[in-house]
Amino acid sequence: MTTDSQYSWPRFFMELADKLLAFKDDRQALIATLQYVYAELGMDLPTLDSGGIPTDIDPFTVYGLFNRGLTDNKRRAVALGIGGALGVQAPLHDDFVGVPVLLNINATFYDQVRRDDGDIERLWDLFAVALAYADQPTEQAEAVFRHAYDAVLQQRHASWNVTMGLFWIRPYAYVNLSSRDRWFLALPDRMPSSVRSVLASIKKVPGSAEYLRIRDSILLVLKSGTYEYASFPELSAYAWRVSEQVNRENKDSDKEKEEVTQEAALGDADVQIVRYWLYAPGRGACMWDEFYSRGIMGLAWGEIGDLTAYAHKEDLKAQMLQTYPENGTQKNDIHALWQFANEMKPGDVVFVKKGRSEILGRGIVAGDYVFDPEGGHYPNCREVRWTSAGNWPIDERLAMKTLTEITDYPELLSRIETFFEDSDDDVESEEPLVIFPEYSARQFLNEVYMGEERYDAIVGLLRTKKNIIMQGAPGVGKTYAAKRLAYSMMGVKDASRVMLIQFHQSYSYEDFIEGYRPSGAGFELVKGAFYSFCKTAADDEENAYFFIIDEINRGNLSKIFGELFMLIESDKRGPKNKLQLLYSRELFYVPRNLHIIGMMNTADRSLAMLDYALRRRFAFVELCPAFDSDGFRDYCSGLGNLRFEALVREVESLNRAIAEDESLGEGFCIGHSYFCNMKPETCTDAALASIVDYELIPMLKEYWFDEPGKVREWTDRLRRSLR
Repeated sequence: MTTDSQYSWPRFFMELADKLLAFKDDRQALIATLQYVYAELGMDLPTLDSGGIPTDIDPFTVYGLFNRGLTDNKRRAVALGIGGALGVQAPLHDDFVGVPVLLNINATFYDQVRRDDGDIERLWDLFAVALAYADQPTEQAEAVFRHAYDAVLQQRHASWNVTMGLFWIRPYAYVNLSSRDRWFLALPDRMPSSVRSVLASIKKVPGSAEYLRIRDSILLVLKSGTYEYASFPELSAYAWRVSEQVNRENKDSDKEKEEVTQEAALGDADVQIVRYWLYAPGRGACMWDEFYSRGIMGLAWGEIGDLTAYAHKEDLKAQMLQTYPENGTQKNDIHALWQFANEMKPGDVVFVKKGRSEILGRGIVAGDYVFDPEGGHYPNCREVRWTSAGNWPIDERLAMKTLTEITDYPELLSRIETFFEDSDDDVESEEPLVIFPEYSARQFLNEVYMGEERYDAIVGLLRTKKNIIMQGAPGVGKTYAAKRLAYSMMGVKDASRVMLIQFHQSYSYEDFIEGYRPSGAGFELVKGAFYSFCKTAADDEENAYFFIIDEINRGNLSKIFGELFMLIESDKRGPKNKLQLLYSRELFYVPRNLHIIGMMNTADRSLAMLDYALRRRFAFVELCPAFDSDGFRDYCSGLGNLRFEALVREVESLNRAIAEDESLGEGFCIGHSYFCNMKPETCTDAALASIVDYELIPMLKEYWFDEPGKVREWTDRLRRSLR
């Protein structure tokens, strides 16, 4: 197929594939070469095998060494190092625009723990026949390619990454169908409807016949000259640029609308999730039949007009109180209207209720908020694709409100969902795809003040050990970093694959795994947070899941984990290592795709040290104050505040004194996060004084409770730095 000279990476990638082919029957020489390259670069070879140094490797994973979550400079260094060692002559001088990358958590094309004997051999076979078919596309070569492709697709760990690997080795012959490119190709103005309809119908990785049909149909469109892109590399580059622009616009929009919130601090401000709602269609559900037939849901209160006219909830409240003064505070009604117009979104799930103990139906929100002046008593509308209708009594006192979000009530949600499990409607296949914001290692490094090699080491630990504890002094950003670490390893901000809980002295096995709870009929067995999350992860073993435990050393870990203490070990994961649970007698296992991140405050003297049984099952990562990091220095420079810089210097001096104190030590140093999330306009003298007086000084009084002289000395020094 034709090539162009717009990018240098395709020539480099194709020549590298030709050179790699020579190692098909000599993989030990290839592994030795990779070890040499990484040693020359002063870098550690990434973990590619559960045993450390790989015993075998496939060619697509070699490409994955420099096509994963790395900075462009490091990607280029690794690629040129490998290419140079193999004799590649083609240059590589552009910035990898449009080159798809693997997630750091899934940077191999084989399952590191459960690899079958023939997995890597089949990957080499596909590699060889894909090159042959791309260079000489005969019918016989196609048949051989299809057989090899379908064989690889049956392996664990084979997913959309197979199309990515084919694109790497012959970017003008094979189309990449990773998530970004599929999203782009489905946009109305990016491909003809005939191609979009085929792509929209794909729910899983296509087999060889379907993949080649999709490739050929897209290639035909590219050759027509209808669009700005005429080759697969140009298409992928265009998809990258458009998605980056959309991400920037969404991020800018979010920043305009919100200050620093708890969600922003945890990295969730731009995360889109499916939300669940209880909805009453009029008094006594009097409008249900009409709304069901029209495919809508509606709210009353039409006299206040279009709800989008109210920029703030307070504006809506004022208008409601003025228009309906006889209805009292109307707190619930105002909240329902605001959520209906501003928070509900297409893809959310709506359950219809009648009274407080009956469910009438289920639907999926299909449209944005609309004000219909001709809508009679219910002019506030949204389109809904109703999927089920009936009558289901529920042993639960439902809220009396017109609209209630129940996303954060998993037990109630689970009870309602059971009514629809046997529905004839094929709801799942038609539910809208939630596009999660992408999140890369580069974004992590920009937001968390940590070096790239340190990040790579932590990712490697979490991938192999499965369990880590991030420990450090107050304010080093443990919670801030934990979710971002999970998102960076997933590659997207998918909050449904991350659960955050906090241990405390009263937290128990019954909260964590399962236990009996009072109910209307006596006691019932209720599943805990960890049990439920493990089940969710086990049903989606192709994706990584992260269970984050804040204040992990505050709980009685032996009692909380119970018999599962052994099963969290990396080599005890999976269905072959089941144990019987205490109450239900169910045989239970911890899935391999579940990762546990614990967080521990090293300065809390009220807590006992962790026992050795726990320490053996976790790797420990020390997070330190990052005042001297490049990222924090850039942040300081951006604020341009001399008093801020003086205060930071004084805190660094204070940390040296704390570290040298025999009764304290480095684990008690003050972290940088006390000074983060400030802007030039908010970094005022009053704000800095507030940090000193109400956060730092009380902590020093706790540290040196028996040395008031030291407290006075450092109190004076901190306050003087602001003068």
